[in-house]
Amino acid sequence: MKQRIIQNIQGMTHTDPKDHREELNFRLIWLLSFLLTASFAIVPVIFFAVIDYNVTKHSVVADAVAQTSRLTSNNWRSVAFFFNERQNALKYIVHDNRFSALNDIERLTAILASLRSSFGGFTDLGVVDANGIQRTYVGPYQLSGNDYSGQSWFVNVVEKGHFISEVFYGFRGVPHMVIAIKQALPNGGYYILRSAIEHQLSPILSEDKTTENSDAFIINRSGTLQTPSSTFGDVLHKIPLDVPAFSKETEVIESLKYQGTDLIVGYRYIPDTPYILMVVNEKRNAMETWHQSQMALIRYLSISITIILLGILGITTYLVRRLRQVDKRRVKYLHMAEYSNKLASIGRLAAGVAHEINNPLAIINEKAGLVKDMFTFKQDYKEDPRLMETMDSILNSVVRCSRITRQLLSFARHMHVSLQVINLKKLVHEVLGFLSKEAEFRSINVVIDIGDDIPDFTSDRGKLQQIFLNIINNAFSAMTTGGTVTVHANKLPNDTVRIDISDTGCGLAPENLKHMFEPFFSTKTAAGGTGLGLSITYSLVHELDGRIDVKSELGKGTTFTIHLPLEPGKKEEVHACTPSG
Repeated sequence: MKQRIIQNIQGMTHTDPKDHREELNFRLIWLLSFLLTASFAIVPVIFFAVIDYNVTKHSVVADAVAQTSRLTSNNWRSVAFFFNERQNALKYIVHDNRFSALNDIERLTAILASLRSSFGGFTDLGVVDANGIQRTYVGPYQLSGNDYSGQSWFVNVVEKGHFISEVFYGFRGVPHMVIAIKQALPNGGYYILRSAIEHQLSPILSEDKTTENSDAFIINRSGTLQTPSSTFGDVLHKIPLDVPAFSKETEVIESLKYQGTDLIVGYRYIPDTPYILMVVNEKRNAMETWHQSQMALIRYLSISITIILLGILGITTYLVRRLRQVDKRRVKYLHMAEYSNKLASIGRLAAGVAHEINNPLAIINEKAGLVKDMFTFKQDYKEDPRLMETMDSILNSVVRCSRITRQLLSFARHMHVSLQVINLKKLVHEVLGFLSKEAEFRSINVVIDIGDDIPDFTSDRGKLQQIFLNIINNAFSAMTTGGTVTVHANKLPNDTVRIDISDTGCGLAPENLKHMFEPFFSTKTAAGGTGLGLSITYSLVHELDGRIDVKSELGKGTTFTIHLPLEPGKKEEVHACTPSG
């Protein structure tokens, strides 16, 4: 086998001028070296660029959906308040005035004037008797004496006691809606106080519109426009979309096709009315900024790849030329080939193993440094301390990787603690930097209350980071959307620091609390929990000469309390280190 290797090497380096295999072989070596080196350098860059592309796209769509949801909710509150305010005003009038007073033209005129000055939106005011005849009317139209007994709004208000109509033309020939209140009389009869409202909903929607390209409008349960829509036409036109399913909450349809355009549609039903509020945004408008940023990213990526390829081309050419010169000299010492090749094989094997192990960490370190340098060229990124801190955290994590592998071994071998000077507040902020995006996406509020009287102390940075990361991750998993995580720390008189990490999550039942730090115990095994995180955290705290306790109440939240000594090797005197209920 050794002789075959030597013969192959001699065949590749044959120097006979009549044989051109040497030139061809070195061209092949150059080509393979260039392709392999370029692949190892460029493939990770392209891979992470593709991941960034998809993640950023998903984030932009999620932001557009959230913006549509907020806009829909804001408009819904304004419209619902508009109806409630005017309906309550009519209820107040019928309770504060006798039937005879409301049949007085002068009194009714004064009430209408007061309504217009206080609320706005009231076109007229009329009193309708039990037979559907409008006995008294004040307003801009001649509607006194009109018979409403056959109209749907009259039937509905008699049945329900109050009614808000759809937009319709009626006797006056202009789009309007009716708000009516039924009031009982002492003799067992009743009457109805009726008011018409014209052209009041569109201004409300215009005032609450927060984006330039949003179209906010109102439809009825059959899909007929009750306010004008810039997308679907004027009042009383039917929209070409299906009426959305009923829901008590604000709902958003993320993608809806209309005439070849992707729409983001938010809607909400207005209670006690026949109306549905809808907000429509074109998805391409929401994605426009994302497209611009992606084009800039592609330009920077192209420039970077070009520079990398040029560098690899130059280095590969130089190395292959040097290799060719060395190979020519090596031919003179062919009698030492066997011995030299044994040493070279061992060296290449060792170098290859070392290279393959260190290469991923080196690429991460190099690319993270490159991204950090790129951030410094753009003022917005340069002035954002969170971005720069995040990049520093990535670079520090490269160093931490080797420490983490040693920590995994030390779990069984009990290796010595690697001590460093720790600033507690800075360390907590570093850990939360990895979780800030998740907290923002899930609307989790993180409160940090660390006293300034806590001095820098000596401890193991990697283990402390893992302790805080495990506990805060556990707090996040205990909450759905929303909630609060509080990190509170203060110095105790006995040269120890107390750290409380609290959440407002689901909490734990008393029967589960006593098993909290046991290996493989988890209340979330169905969701992929392993039950090792808190067990490892418990071991790490005790390796740092500290102790950890937990208190929890079902449905209210959980609090982890950690006591750490300010001086290494000085344990806090405690009688028990088990979870407390």
